[in-house]
Amino acid sequence: MTPEVLARVMEETWPPAARGRLGPFTLRDGAGGGKRVSAASVEGDFTAAEIEAVEAEGVRLFVVREGQAALDAALAARGYAVVDPVVAFAAPAALLAEPAPEPLAAFPHWPPLAIAREIWAEEGIGPARVAVMERARGPKTVVMARTKDHPVGVAFVAVSGGIAMLHALEVRTAARRQGSANNILRVAARWALDQGASTLSLVVTEANAPARALYASLGMQVVGQYHYRQKN
Repeated sequence: MTPEVLARVMEETWPPAARGRLGPFTLRDGAGGGKRVSAASVEGDFTAAEIEAVEAEGVRLFVVREGQAALDAALAARGYAVVDPVVAFAAPAALLAEPAPEPLAAFPHWPPLAIAREIWAEEGIGPARVAVMERARGPKTVVMARTKDHPVGVAFVAVSGGIAMLHALEVRTAARRQGSANNILRVAARWALDQGASTLSLVVTEANAPARALYASLGMQVVGQYHYRQKN
């Protein structure tokens, strides 16, 4: 997956409230939806004056993708610190879809049930991020995981150009390491196949070692990375 494809899929499956152009930079209004929908990005060459013009708009957060060493260096020189390095994983959806979990161990639905919103809220994913999900225009769903008839985990999945991307995967603390995330991923992969998508992808912070280990154990491969630069 090229950096350009990763950026496109993320933008279409987790869209900002608004975006605009200023020279080679794309500016985003995330409406409280987090860094992913709020960071400015660059496409092509840029000048120091163009960075200054972006800063004049109040921007202090940029996403730096693979191959953008010049942007990384320019922002570092201006006092921007690295924040939240991120790794992208992907695998064939058919690989992840098998074996299927027990019936109703996880199931897709849309719009998100109240209990899905509740679980997200417990983990800090509030209405502003749910609004991001609602803005996605392509096929989309929520996958709910259950353990002993109790809802314990949830994730959002959307499709862009044959690639399904999973976002906002959260499992209640008491239910972690009991297979719920595994079940969510397998049901998400099956749903993705049903929508005509051949790949399931996701992004996770480098710091989240348990999640990265899980994805690798399921056969998912690292297909990209990026980080943010932020100045207070």
